[in-house]
Amino acid sequence: MDAPVAPHRGAAPSFDRAVVKEHRLDLMIDATVYVVDDDPALRESLGYLLQSEGLIVRAFEGARQFLAEYDRNTRGCLVVDVRMPEMSGLQLQEHLAAEGSALPVIVITGHGDVPMAVKALKNGALDFIEKPFADQQLLDRVHEALDVDRRRFGERAKRDDILRRLGRLTKREREVMTGVAEGKANKVIAEELGLSPKTVEVHRARLMQKLEVDSLAQLMRFAILRERYGVPP
Repeated sequence: MDAPVAPHRGAAPSFDRAVVKEHRLDLMIDATVYVVDDDPALRESLGYLLQSEGLIVRAFEGARQFLAEYDRNTRGCLVVDVRMPEMSGLQLQEHLAAEGSALPVIVITGHGDVPMAVKALKNGALDFIEKPFADQQLLDRVHEALDVDRRRFGERAKRDDILRRLGRLTKREREVMTGVAEGKANKVIAEELGLSPKTVEVHRARLMQKLEVDSLAQLMRFAILRERYGVPP
């Protein structure tokens, strides 16, 4: 990793940036901005700029070095030059997408590289910035990317929690849960599953305990969230 030493020259910061930065820092804890660029001067200046915002920065001279050290469980975003030797920024993005990575990507392009940047956008990149660019332009894109990552992280956490709770249920309890979520009475569920209404009541009480819900309304809300996040019953 290269230590940032020199600032990138660009537009002067606005007066209220310090206030905005303080507000955002609470949302960026543990988030890392990965900078991948084969230009040492740009790599260092970007690192200095981003660190001046209180952000955690890791810089790499190439895509393969990044892939070797990148922790897939880390939150953050990727700022990558579209043109690099061995593996381009576009190829790196495609590699991450093939892994199922949700890391937001910002592509840096030079003059004439716009078609490649457009392709990166079609492949899922968050945005691209054409050189030369102002400091604030990059900072705005990075904060946007970190906000996107924060939201995605929250969505993944909710989905994982649903999977964790569903994993406690037996097959029969899942069947009863599905019937309850469809608004069916215990007697109807019992007839469909070949059980007694009393047995359905027992399964229902147990599944509610395992799902950590205290009421029918909470159980219905859980069922709605399960469907929203695409989790099978």
